[in-house]
Amino acid sequence: MEPSGLLRIGELSRRAGVSPELLRAWEKRYGLLKPSRTAGGLRLYTAEDEARVARMCALLDSGLSAAEAARLAKGTGNGSKVMVTTAEFTNELRSCLSRYDDASAQLALDRVFAAIGTDAALRDVIVPFLNDLGERWARDEATVGEEHFASNVIQGRLRALGRGWDHGFGPRAVLACAPGELHEIGLLCFGITLRSRGWRITYMGADTPVQCVASKLADEPPAITVVAAVTRDRFDASLAALRRVGREHRLAIGGAGADAALARRLGAEHLDQDPVSAAATIANAGIVTAGAR
Repeated sequence: MEPSGLLRIGELSRRAGVSPELLRAWEKRYGLLKPSRTAGGLRLYTAEDEARVARMCALLDSGLSAAEAARLAKGTGNGSKVMVTTAEFTNELRSCLSRYDDASAQLALDRVFAAIGTDAALRDVIVPFLNDLGERWARDEATVGEEHFASNVIQGRLRALGRGWDHGFGPRAVLACAPGELHEIGLLCFGITLRSRGWRITYMGADTPVQCVASKLADEPPAITVVAAVTRDRFDASLAALRRVGREHRLAIGGAGADAALARRLGAEHLDQDPVSAAATIANAGIVTAGAR
């Protein structure tokens, strides 16, 4: 670092995890960075430049194009604070989805990801919004059409975030919904959070027979296998098969249908946090093998 507190491009590259070539490309194509120069012509970057690069990376991870990510990163850079609360983001999303307005809902999702990042957007806006929508549907305050439309829009965005998430060199997680379980947004959020921390994801999705999970585990034992369900009966229908998985592999269960007592019966771990926090906890704890539990 320069004595003035400015960063040379190599140091900015190291801190941000972005190559110097890409930093120069973002500067030239999108005007993302505005470095000063030394007498010898070397670029010098400020803390605001570093913050814009971090925002750019987060927006790219959220599924935006480079041009749109740069536009939003420049708008939320300069050290400015987010002036919109998560409640306001949630209300905007609810308004768009209740009108069946896909285009506006996508813009609302762009704004929340840009403003608060992927983890907070999933944990503090998207998961609570969907939980509330499900409760309103149960009370006849929302229609089946509203619930399906909102779920499909959000699930589509989450699936886009998961493109290519099985690539890399980090530990692998196998994720599946229990047989008969069709609600997978929580599991998608879990996988996206793990992936953002370097994990590779094998996503088997909704209504996955346990024997299919077991077959995959035999091919390449992962660091952890997660099975999720929103009701207990989904787990109860496959107890014996899940116990066999739990004896041989690191197994965790999550969702509203899981609890600590069931986890003990299965030889599994209970993910008792929201999907984002649970994934962050696992990633921060490192890899634990089944035999070391």
